[in-house]
Amino acid sequence: MRHLLSPPKVMTFSATDPTGGAGLQADILTLASIYCHPISITTAITVQDTTGVELVSPVDSQLLKQQAITALKDVEVAIFKLGLLGSLENIKAISEILESYPDIPVVLDPIIASGRGDILMNDQMKKAMIRLLLPRATLITPNSIEARKLICYDNEDFESISISESAKRLFNLGCKNLLITGGDEKTAAVTNTLYLENGEVIPFESERLPNKYHGSGCTLASAIAGFCAQDYSLKEAVNEAIHFTSLALKNAFNIGHGQLIPDRFHWIFNNSSYEEDEDGNNPTHH
Repeated sequence: MRHLLSPPKVMTFSATDPTGGAGLQADILTLASIYCHPISITTAITVQDTTGVELVSPVDSQLLKQQAITALKDVEVAIFKLGLLGSLENIKAISEILESYPDIPVVLDPIIASGRGDILMNDQMKKAMIRLLLPRATLITPNSIEARKLICYDNEDFESISISESAKRLFNLGCKNLLITGGDEKTAAVTNTLYLENGEVIPFESERLPNKYHGSGCTLASAIAGFCAQDYSLKEAVNEAIHFTSLALKNAFNIGHGQLIPDRFHWIFNNSSYEEDEDGNNPTHH
């Protein structure tokens, strides 16, 4: 991580998550942990726990726009990160914001469903996101299921589509750069594949962990945006973010009866400048 005199500002658009596992809270925790300052724009209020999402209540699109524009007039933002957007109207409003700030890069995490399978984006929203946001994004970060569902034709079995075919179709839709994560694939290790607009394909392999996690995708996308904001190249930012996220998952903890929460501040207690007492509690800084 590069030390900067002032943390770069990252504007993140997402829905709240009361558990702090995913959504806006995950973005804030991740960005703060890697020394970025989050400018957080609420797209929706959710009712959820660590097992799944019960309700998504989108904020009014004009309120969303007012949140962002007011902050952008005051703050120099290095990058946008887009997560759960909540409604068709919100997608249109965010598209207008991006058009007004064409020089600011965009990381788009196209969230279609929760880990349990709760649908968070209908067909109208998906089509609008593909048409209005995907060509504007510097990088999109779908998991392998999302990548397939984004490009699946009517009456086509999405499970039969390969990751490479998904990537090809996404580029045909106007995608610039693409990271398809492999956590949902039935492979021994997890392979996250970065497809760059110059044709380069870069696999990043990491250990497959035994548990299920709430907010891993949000953590990864936010970390990529944060490292990009610190002037890492896209390839470097993805590499750093995958490493950061892997450690967050390895140090994940349980707060309820569902998925584990990634520990975005894992480095604090793993730092040699901290030590535990004889019971393994209350680390003290020296």
